[in-house]
Amino acid sequence: MRFILIAFILTHTILNAKTDEQTTIKHKLNCNMTVKYKKRPKNVDNLNDFIREGIFYGRIRLNSFKFDNTNDNKDFFIAGLGGSLVYKSAYLNNIGLTAGLYTSQNIGDKKQDLVADYRSAKDLLNRYDVATDDKFGLTALAQLYAEYRTSKNQLKIGDFPVETMIAKSNDTKMIPNTFEGIYYKNLSLPKTSIKTAFLQKQKLRDHTRFHHILAYGDDPTDSYSKWTQNDDSAMHRGLTLSKLKAKNIKDEMFLMEVKNTTVDNLTIKLNYTELPELLSYAIFDAKYKINSNDLMIIPALHYMQQFDNGAGAIGGANLKNNTVGYNDIDSLNATLIAGRLDIVEDSYSLRLGYSKTADKGDFVTPWRSFPTAGYTRAMGQTNWYANTESYMVRMDYDFSKAKLLPGVRAMMRYAIQNFDDNKAGVQADNRVLTFDIVKRFTSIPNFRTKLRAAFVNGDKTTIAQDNSKKADPSYNELRLEFNYLF
Repeated sequence: MRFILIAFILTHTILNAKTDEQTTIKHKLNCNMTVKYKKRPKNVDNLNDFIREGIFYGRIRLNSFKFDNTNDNKDFFIAGLGGSLVYKSAYLNNIGLTAGLYTSQNIGDKKQDLVADYRSAKDLLNRYDVATDDKFGLTALAQLYAEYRTSKNQLKIGDFPVETMIAKSNDTKMIPNTFEGIYYKNLSLPKTSIKTAFLQKQKLRDHTRFHHILAYGDDPTDSYSKWTQNDDSAMHRGLTLSKLKAKNIKDEMFLMEVKNTTVDNLTIKLNYTELPELLSYAIFDAKYKINSNDLMIIPALHYMQQFDNGAGAIGGANLKNNTVGYNDIDSLNATLIAGRLDIVEDSYSLRLGYSKTADKGDFVTPWRSFPTAGYTRAMGQTNWYANTESYMVRMDYDFSKAKLLPGVRAMMRYAIQNFDDNKAGVQADNRVLTFDIVKRFTSIPNFRTKLRAAFVNGDKTTIAQDNSKKADPSYNELRLEFNYLF
């Protein structure tokens, strides 16, 4: 009955949305589903208007997943229906407040014995709550922060999303990934932005509470404690909370990121991030736009270095605690080089991407900003294990610009992923084919739908160095998403 009521409200809201040209679009979605605010609260001079002149930003969304695992009977269909309500106060003396409440209420295959196998659909629910309380609904206060904002400065204190090359909101499901700490952005230098942050806690998309940034749950008195701390797919299972506590290590993150566009058509990003006594990172990313007649050619280069400051001795070189085939089993030093070439015309684009990780340790990046993102990472794939080589071709076509199908854009990706056959803790090779179709509606500018499909064909015969047979990574997946902002 609850689902029927929510569905009715959703349909009624969309069908009765204002469509005249005077409708104000308060916020919209960019290409990676991150919310961009088009209308912000104004400055006021008294406390009454500070609250009264604030703005509510609403979002209704549905995400559904059909998963077909070709090797067992763990197929499922599950959907999350919910959304968010974000309130931003007005600014008094350049100071404002933000609070964001998010919810996901699930329908479909709600079975406790499937909770560990939901994979990409796990972000619709909290696996710990399902396992311990059979509770499939997920509601979280993901944003709550104070902000100081001027034309060139932005300071946030509290719980908020972060958008950098090492940590992102990754808001592609029901609830964004957010952090607790202090964030500062400065635009004083010409054509330069500087972001700095000190982050103490993280709340992954499928958690209701903020938890450790780089600690895996391992409470011996709780069978499901692994789902209480950082249980992201890119988290190191050997960096457990008990081991860090024994060494009195606090998993806190310091980061600085600089973006510069001084040279025409050239964008350079530099990032340095450190988690004291554990890991640090240096990232360089550059892209250059070349205009050639009706085409735009954009080469890009990405380099990432992970420095082991003690984490390798604690957890080992492999994310899943299986160091068979690694040259130095106690080192998490890692290096990644990636490149791509974009060829863009008015209605279509072509991307050729390549990435290679050195034969050292695995990258530990459980903060939803993936090392190979934008280069070779296809839908739901993890390809930053040691000694992994990947190739990807991506094609985008805007049917609307081509005046064929109004509001329709499509994308296809094909990735070849060659993992190290000798490493027992690394998956077998695979080939990935994905399709995305996005539809926008002119009459309802704040409504869009997105259909995604992935077909993964894995190697079924890979034998690791310890003579163990690797699991076949093949599966098929279908995702359907609806978004309405108000």
